[in-house]
Amino acid sequence: MKENYFKSVVMIERLHRLFLEVVKIELDRMKIRDINNVQCLVLYNVGRGQVTVGELTNRGYYLGSNVSYNLRKMVQNGYLIQEPSTHDRRSSHVKLSEKGMKLHDRLDELFTMHAKALAHEGIDAPKAAQLDGMLTSLEGFWTSLLTRDLRR
Repeated sequence: MKENYFKSVVMIERLHRLFLEVVKIELDRMKIRDINNVQCLVLYNVGRGQVTVGELTNRGYYLGSNVSYNLRKMVQNGYLIQEPSTHDRRSSHVKLSEKGMKLHDRLDELFTMHAKALAHEGIDAPKAAQLDGMLTSLEGFWTSLLTRDLRR
């Protein structure tokens, strides 16, 4: 069990990096050079709504330490609109610009195409749901480890 557990942890990391590479290649195919793959995932997760900068990390939309740098670049390149909060001067909200919405739609089409192609690889909706459930359980387990000591 321990070996499979650790192999799975390593696989999750490898899959994340591989997915980022897939997104990078798609950006190259679309000839989009002013946003990177990590920023694209943030953009996609923001979606059609509006989130605070803190929510980006709290909800797991951003995995990294340079959130302010990446947001600044996305604002500079016209993908996001950042507005200060009317209630809290320490906070700001981000939402997609028109350019950001166009890229979001293209990414959504790409991910839809990927989901359809998965079915041809033998990963249908029930298997994808099962995987999601297992990963959600693993996330819950790791979250619980942050608040309790298993050594007792």
